Amino acid sequence: MRFNDGGCDPDGRFYCGTMAYDVAPGRGSLLRLDTDGSVTRVLTGVTISNGLAWSPDTATGRVDAFDYDTERGLTARRTAVRIPDAAGLPDGLAVDAEGHLWVALWGGSAVHRYTPQGRLDAVVELPATQVTACAFGGPDLDRLYITTSRMGLDPAAEPLAGALFRADVGVPGLPAGAYRA
Repeated sequence: MRFNDGGCDPDGRFYCGTMAYDVAPGRGSLLRLDTDGSVTRVLTGVTISNGLAWSPDTATGRVDAFDYDTERGLTARRTAVRIPDAAGLPDGLAVDAEGHLWVALWGGSAVHRYTPQGRLDAVVELPATQVTACAFGGPDLDRLYITTSRMGLDPAAEPLAGALFRADVGVPGLPAGAYRA
């Protein structure tokens, strides 16, 4: 087992997903590190936990949403976005100030932006197939930084695989949450 993506909730608790090295279905979990140092298993049966704003499972080809409450944590799990197989697999993600979801697509050479209703409304195409994550940065949080992987690829076939890209997307992102010990 190994850890994959993580992030903090609005109350400063850190969530991080696990996955099996061999990507065996359902072996991973989503864990929460509380501010008192205790750890709670929040979800089980996860295959590849990716992109926390809360998207626990890449292998399903979907991004899930949860209701969030300080006392109860994550509840009411539901599908927010279904990614067509041909588009790639959802990996890391970010949320912008308008409440839209930006999803990096492993095997899809792109980042897709989805409305709160789950409708695709923008695409950032990239010269690398294995897109792993995206995050907003810059002085005004209005630049989308996008990471890619070259794992298993011939560098001659995809010379820009593994590079970091920046896209000016015309909307600011939300600041990242911080752990509060």
